[in-house]
Amino acid sequence: MLRTTLVASAVVAALLTPTAAHAETGRAGGDGIPALTDEHGRTLTLRGWNLADKANSGGTALSAITEKHFRDMRAKGFNFARLLVFWDDLEPRPGQYSQAYLRKIERILDWAGKHDVKVLIDAHQDVFGPAFGHRGIPEWATRTDGLPFTPHPDDWFSEYFEPAVQRAFTHLYEDEDLRLAQARMWRLLADRFEDHPAVLGYDPINEPMGELREGEDLATAARRIERDQLTPMYNRMADAIRSVDPDTWIFVEPTPIVGEGVPTGLGRIDDPKIVYAPHFYNAGMEAGTDYDPAARWIENYEQAVTLYPKEYKVPVVVGEWGPLNNSLPNMNRFYREAMPSLGRYSSGWAGWEWCYGGGYCAVDSAGVFRTNKELTAEPYAEAVAGTVRSAAYDAAAGVYGLSYDAAGRRGPRVTELSLPPGDWRVKARGAALVLRKDRGRAWILAAPGARVTVTATRG
Repeated sequence: MLRTTLVASAVVAALLTPTAAHAETGRAGGDGIPALTDEHGRTLTLRGWNLADKANSGGTALSAITEKHFRDMRAKGFNFARLLVFWDDLEPRPGQYSQAYLRKIERILDWAGKHDVKVLIDAHQDVFGPAFGHRGIPEWATRTDGLPFTPHPDDWFSEYFEPAVQRAFTHLYEDEDLRLAQARMWRLLADRFEDHPAVLGYDPINEPMGELREGEDLATAARRIERDQLTPMYNRMADAIRSVDPDTWIFVEPTPIVGEGVPTGLGRIDDPKIVYAPHFYNAGMEAGTDYDPAARWIENYEQAVTLYPKEYKVPVVVGEWGPLNNSLPNMNRFYREAMPSLGRYSSGWAGWEWCYGGGYCAVDSAGVFRTNKELTAEPYAEAVAGTVRSAAYDAAAGVYGLSYDAAGRRGPRVTELSLPPGDWRVKARGAALVLRKDRGRAWILAAPGARVTVTATRG
């Protein structure tokens, strides 16, 4: 049995390697929105969770993230992690980078690689950073011009609108020395981790905000900040990263205001491997209220969030989503409507967050999905060697269907499926066969150019 498995693995590895530089790919599903692809040219779907340790810093930084996180995520069918790292831990003093912190990041990436989980490295900030009692941008890079800051412990997000915090963002975007410091930090990270097999991409800054001008409403301010400050910043960060890493995807976020169905003002990022990475949060649900289907928030969000990737022809991966109180009466409906919506336009998502407990945690202390979170665990095609025609999961029937046109002779040959825990029967039709099925995954081998249909049915 072991020898058979090893032989099959060798066949899969050999067939994954294309004989041309560019293989055929499909789309994410939304009209005009391209798909994310892997190094073999296969169409990727990412399903996973954020991994965060905001409580520990310095010598204990990242200690709350363990190999168990990756083992458990992969066992439930997830292949993606958005890993939070903090600039204040990486560079506690100007120009002095923590080698111990870099080693801790590398250890986590090694665990991800061991369990075949792709990682997005996210330079995270909440309310700018430690100067305001949070994590992110170092105090030495925080300039407020003496403007006031009043904490709001019961509503931390409102602290973004404190004058000192808003001015700090302005200085980060506009001060040349801070621009250079941010670029050096990202050049260091990219240079260190560009060759790590678990690294899929870099997210230069989490939920960027900015300074409102007198008389501006929030939506107008957000579009201006995105157009005039975030777009140039992302171009600077892309240049810094590309100076050491030519290939890894760069994920760019709008302001969190897009969560209310406001189209972004971001402009073009001059790089061939950009991913649009909005977050999918509703202000009312973040405050603990129930999902209101009549408000059509999901429909309005989808309509607005797809405008940018259609215009600039970039893939979409939603970097964060998930309500605070997932057990309210309408939350089952929320998940059943959110999952197909995300699948229509995105190449994947990372829920907030994989931890063991209450609040936002995906699972409880015993590793069991918390109420309604189990609805995030669906079959999906991790990597498709060809052009996707359709992919859908009927949760009520327990049936997943994938249709694709296999790549030509110069393209990759093997498609990978992820299956959540349970007894799944996988069938392939159209000059294709199920090469192997093992531990919640299945590999399909297709003849070049074949029209393939794959069905996974829960037993």
